Amino acid sequence: MFDLIGKRNIFFVFSGIILTVAVVFIIIFGFNPAIDLTGGTEWHIGFKPFTASSALVAPEEIIKSVLSDSTRSIEASVKSVSDGSFIIRLPAIDEKNHQSFVATLKGLGEFEEKSFSSIGPTIGSELRRKSIWAIILVLVGISLYIAWAFRKVSQPVKSWKYGVVTLLTLVHDVCIPAGLLALLGELKGIEIDTNFIVALLVVMGFSVHDTIVVFDRIRENLLLRRGRSTLAEIINFSVNETFVRSINTSLTLIFVLLALLLVGPASLFYFVLTILVGTVFGTYSSIFVASPLLFLWSRKRCT
Repeated sequence: MFDLIGKRNIFFVFSGIILTVAVVFIIIFGFNPAIDLTGGTEWHIGFKPFTASSALVAPEEIIKSVLSDSTRSIEASVKSVSDGSFIIRLPAIDEKNHQSFVATLKGLGEFEEKSFSSIGPTIGSELRRKSIWAIILVLVGISLYIAWAFRKVSQPVKSWKYGVVTLLTLVHDVCIPAGLLALLGELKGIEIDTNFIVALLVVMGFSVHDTIVVFDRIRENLLLRRGRSTLAEIINFSVNETFVRSINTSLTLIFVLLALLLVGPASLFYFVLTILVGTVFGTYSSIFVASPLLFLWSRKRCT
């Protein structure tokens, strides 16, 4: 039988290192919020061909210059993408300005508008606030529910401690993919939008499912083996009983996510990546972090 409790320090050190690196990335790099969280306009356009191209001036600078010449009050940022099209970022603009810019850009070649979205700063601020509250409320709600669900098992670990341990593991599972996105934002300019918030909520839901499976088995064995085994023995026995099930359940999701990552639409790549990383570390924390944390709360014999 695998001695999880005996090797708990190895897993704590590994998680501590990964979590610290993720938090450092978040603190140093922060996030690049997309327009749905800050407000503004994102305009995806293409040209067939780009007749104003020049060997001396980049197409992005030409587009930016043309937009700046058409109005002095709006600043634009232009970024090229892999298919030869361009993404223009602007403050929130109305339809009148939109059509004015369309007419201006048509002078650069055969113009193709792939997408256009504009969100006011008030709506963006509201979405950002609600997204933060959604994550906080989910974390607290899950913890309170687990504390209530385990109320009949109070020895040697109080029921509310199951909720606290679950909260700590969920923070662990959320911070790691968030740190990855902060790093990618610095290196590749990846932006955080509402899809990222949805991905974190999915990660929390899957992670808490795995944690509850392990905790529920610990609860059953505490009732069945109380007085005959130590808490460490009960936790080790429970984890070994659920280990294969947890891994197999996670692998079914991981294989699907890997397929989406490899052949899915490019627009969902970082959304899927966030869920994949969160699922891997959520499975790990449910087995190798949550249960040892429970043990640390009480080392008495089960009586």
